[in-house]
Amino acid sequence: QVQLVESGGGLVQPGGSLRLSCAASGFIFRLYAMGWYRQAPGKQRDLVAFISSAGTTNYADSVKGRSTVSRDNAKNTVYLQMNSLKPEDTAVYYCNFRMGGYDYWGQGTQVTVSS
Repeated sequence: QVQLVESGGGLVQPGGSLRLSCAASGFIFRLYAMGWYRQAPGKQRDLVAFISSAGTTNYADSVKGRSTVSRDNAKNTVYLQMNSLKPEDTAVYYCNFRMGGYDYWGQGTQVTVSS
């Protein structure tokens, strides 16, 4: 069955970096666009970054210039490299894709930016 498993979150100081990974299985990964979303406590889940099946990327203004989304189709994995992290980046980060009109989500990985 379809599975998305995020990893790489943790506690990091302001200005630090993290690389999140999302391992996908159960579908033909290379055919689908993938997204990274985040949700802070009490807030809605927002799109952070997007990568198409062809590798075209797009970013939310809040992370543009500080983050890079990439994919390795041989490993069925999508990554989110985040640099110059700020306390406002604290959230649970989820990867996502849509197939057949249905959104699939991973379980999320917590990113906490704090000194």
